[in-house]
Amino acid sequence: MKSLSLKRLVQKKEVHVLLQDTILSLGVSITIQDEDRQWIWGTPLELSQPEYPIQVAGRVLGWAGGDEKAAAIASLLSYLAKQELEKKTLANETLERYKEINLLYEISGKISTCLDVQAIANLVLDEARRLIAATSGSLMLFNEESQSLQIIAAFGIDSPSKMLMKLGEGIAGNVLLSENAEVVNGVQYDSRFLPGPHPVHSLICAPMKTKSRVLGTINISHADPIQYSAADLKLVTALASQAASAIENALLHEYKLKEERIKSKLERYLAPQIVKAIIESQSEIALETGKRNIAVLFSDIRNFTTKCEELVPEEIVAYLNEYFSQMVDVIFTHEGTVNKFVGDMIVSMFGAPNKLVDSERKAIETAIAMQQRLRNFPGDWIRENFITGIGISSGEVIVGNIGSPQHMDYTAIGDQVNVASRLQSIAQGGQILVSRSIYDLTQELFDFKEVGFVKVKGKKTKVEIFEVIY
Repeated sequence: MKSLSLKRLVQKKEVHVLLQDTILSLGVSITIQDEDRQWIWGTPLELSQPEYPIQVAGRVLGWAGGDEKAAAIASLLSYLAKQELEKKTLANETLERYKEINLLYEISGKISTCLDVQAIANLVLDEARRLIAATSGSLMLFNEESQSLQIIAAFGIDSPSKMLMKLGEGIAGNVLLSENAEVVNGVQYDSRFLPGPHPVHSLICAPMKTKSRVLGTINISHADPIQYSAADLKLVTALASQAASAIENALLHEYKLKEERIKSKLERYLAPQIVKAIIESQSEIALETGKRNIAVLFSDIRNFTTKCEELVPEEIVAYLNEYFSQMVDVIFTHEGTVNKFVGDMIVSMFGAPNKLVDSERKAIETAIAMQQRLRNFPGDWIRENFITGIGISSGEVIVGNIGSPQHMDYTAIGDQVNVASRLQSIAQGGQILVSRSIYDLTQELFDFKEVGFVKVKGKKTKVEIFEVIY
């Protein structure tokens, strides 16, 4: 506004010509002075002649003097000044918008490739500090679990990580709730303000919003009594928007990495389709401890101790790893879960952690496939020496995370687990023995040979056993 000069306006060629023609047509003598009473048109007037203000937006730019027709000249120049002001305003807005876009483009370029939340927070605060006068600032993230804001990056504040703010607490907590950015000049007079160890007079607080949620806030403050403007608020809001997008991408990247690590670990024990089901599950219900009807398969290499004496430990481990890889592949292919390896023994479950239709049938199919895989094993030594006996039983057992706070195992506990173990212990090489519970549910699907009631270790009563013919 101050740059709008009546003298420069009058000296513009088109205005000068228009003014000259108008005065000539009116047939009067007109004088024009600027706001500093400098003559810019005509000669000094007699004191008795009236003056008419030339003004725009409440500011007097000068005066037109002469007879009553000078009022028309004052109105004409006021109108032209208004047009000139609108042009300048539009040009300034365009320039500011260009600067803003250019600024955001630069910041976006810096943080778009960054996938570290802490680094993004530091970058955003550095930019804010460079652009806006501030003695302190912070970037706070909202923690869903604790329902509080926590500072993850700051300048001008000591020990920021210890500072927590509940939802709806303080100015930042309220901005998070309202999702509206605020300028608070004279912070000490705001009832929401929570005084800290550092003096604060003026504050800008902007929420970091994405399409689906508010991630936190950016807070820029000054200890001295400065007045933050709407333009400052707009700038911090734009920074907050950029930060929200970048931080959400970074959090998503962190989640994906975590998911991949969990998936990698789970896939050592569970079939890929079960891992997928667990990861996509919205709760941990699948791993909760509870009663479950499952089938349990025990497989063990006959005379393994004797075989170990023939080889150095490194060779034994190499053969075992090769053997386990093939057997686990068979178990996973049939949707089983590897519960544990105990020496050369494999314990697997069918029906946990995810329910499995026909778990008994799946267990027998797995046992047959394991025996057939061994008979056709590509390595001569393993094919000739790793002869396994397999025992399978089924029924209601306790399944879930069992152990101590220091160490938990996902496993099964129950009588049918013990029965399967005992059947495995008495199975001959290449033999698959099953309990009555397995036989009853699969007798129409497989061929069996009745072994009869057998006394097994740890059981008071004899166990009825059947052999799978394959």
